[in-house]
Amino acid sequence: MQVTGIKIRKMVPPKDDLLAAIRESKLSFKEGDIVCISSKVVGINEGRAVAMDESLSEEEQTEVKEKLKVRETDWYLEIPSSRYRRFFTIARGLMIGGAGIDESNSGGYYTLLPVDPFASAAKIRKQLMKQYGVQQLAVIITDSTSMMMHRGAIGAAIGWDGIDPIRDYRGTKDLFGRAFRIEMSNLIDGLAAAAVVEMGEGSEQTPVVIIRGAKNISYKNRSKKNPVQLIVTPDDDLFAPFVWEGKEWKKGKSGR
Repeated sequence: MQVTGIKIRKMVPPKDDLLAAIRESKLSFKEGDIVCISSKVVGINEGRAVAMDESLSEEEQTEVKEKLKVRETDWYLEIPSSRYRRFFTIARGLMIGGAGIDESNSGGYYTLLPVDPFASAAKIRKQLMKQYGVQQLAVIITDSTSMMMHRGAIGAAIGWDGIDPIRDYRGTKDLFGRAFRIEMSNLIDGLAAAAVVEMGEGSEQTPVVIIRGAKNISYKNRSKKNPVQLIVTPDDDLFAPFVWEGKEWKKGKSGR
């Protein structure tokens, strides 16, 4: 599998043209490419940025950010006693810090996640296929999160189009002939994680990554089943005893 970061010009909030920046990079596509794009530049492309008010005190700025987190999250949990953060959030189906609101590489703005990353991925894919004349292309929108019991950020997918996110092994047999009963491989987050390693988390300026030669990939036209293939509800979550049960999660507004 070949993972290649593409350097594009600086995307400037509050709104900038991602497709123009990609065209200016002289990037070319091949049939079967998987295009991974950072949610940061997708958010800027969609004008999803809120100007910081430098005249506010630190306390007032914290209040503004907390209101944004409630507005932008699917679910949020307040834990004032936590030494790490007061708000724990789930946004766009992903446990993510601060509802994905980002101040880095944002030039004095809070950059927000796309409201509907699946619609964003579908639109970008359609535009790229038309612009570059390719018939088989997948788009993944990535973000960074943290894993329980692990330090540091890792990439994950918050939206995709043109690709099956899961390989289902159920009904097949292992090396010794034993049938798999529950095994499914999360391809989409694995691809996103590889892409984010190539993108970096700092000033690398490579928010677009092309993946070629990935194994076990199934390309497909957009399906309304895309999100539910991967994203589970709280009552069906393997980690419900740790995350949901006995916790007072509150419903956010999901960016709307």
